[in-house]
Amino acid sequence: MTTRTAADHAPARAFTIGPLHHVQLSVPTGSEDRCRAYWSGVLGLSEIEKPPVLAARGGCWFRGDGIEVHLGAEADFVPA
Repeated sequence: MTTRTAADHAPARAFTIGPLHHVQLSVPTGSEDRCRAYWSGVLGLSEIEKPPVLAARGGCWFRGDGIEVHLGAEADFVPA
């Protein structure tokens, strides 16, 4: 006889991530507007202000629902 638990009968859930603090990702220089459209517009994360010394380098940071993502702009960006 197999014992079944409540988890065996649980409905499938939507995909979730979290908590993560912080994930650093590289993006191409000049792609900040596209990043904002995705991370804020699509995923609903809030942009957070970078410290001035780091803001001068480009990129952008986002936070929401236990996740913080730091996008660093790189002139020689190559996708992994």
